[in-house]
Amino acid sequence: MLEKVKNVIVVLSGKGGVGKSTVSTQLALALRHAGNKVGLLDIDLCGPSVPYLLGLEGSDIFQCDEGWVPIYTDESKTLAVMSIGFLLKSRTDPVIWRGPKKTMMIRQFLTDVKWDELDYLIIDTPPGTSDEHITVMECLKEVGCNGAIIVTTPQGVALDDVRKEITFCKKTGIRMLGLIENMSGFVCPHCTNCTNIFSSNGGVELANYAQIPHLGTLPIDPRVGVLAGTTASVLDELPESSTAEVMRGLVEHLKTMAPVA
Repeated sequence: MLEKVKNVIVVLSGKGGVGKSTVSTQLALALRHAGNKVGLLDIDLCGPSVPYLLGLEGSDIFQCDEGWVPIYTDESKTLAVMSIGFLLKSRTDPVIWRGPKKTMMIRQFLTDVKWDELDYLIIDTPPGTSDEHITVMECLKEVGCNGAIIVTTPQGVALDDVRKEITFCKKTGIRMLGLIENMSGFVCPHCTNCTNIFSSNGGVELANYAQIPHLGTLPIDPRVGVLAGTTASVLDELPESSTAEVMRGLVEHLKTMAPVA
């Protein structure tokens, strides 16, 4: 069901809690802001965050003859979203599945969702390098994947795990479009000065090690956190912020690496 999708971008990290879902949602919103039709697929089966981040919790999924119909954020239908979170009764309901069932669900998400014409499909993945990621790559071989955006934080423990993700990409032939360092410093909500509360420049060094582009550093910004639960883009709400600057640069980078024909 990806025949109408022009570009597929996977957001990866070997570490949990680095902000992949926030990066994925703000990237999708930034691409829509640039005039694209965008889909956002959340395949983090055990920790689906996208419905909460976009304020879509409680939305009902319907089926048609061609498969599941994604949730649209507004009447313009320029941002379509699919997540297992829409199939759970409550955000606190756990998904207690073994590998084969998770694999089957991911295949369904990639083959049985009725996406309309999309310029970009952003796939938000769980942490790690196991069943879910292998299944995604196997399914995308048939339709093609433009590449992966790697997300890390500056701490040494996170960088070590993300190195494993980079090795996974190399071994499985996934093109790496670049790396984003998230949670790099804290932006004061009063004076907007940024203070490094963790180590710094880890993302730059890791990108150099992997020989991939460093796509920018995103700080911890309480103003961005306030946007959770809405479909507001930092490009609209906080256009002068460093987060908006990185997102604008990322959109321009994707125009080159994954152009819309």
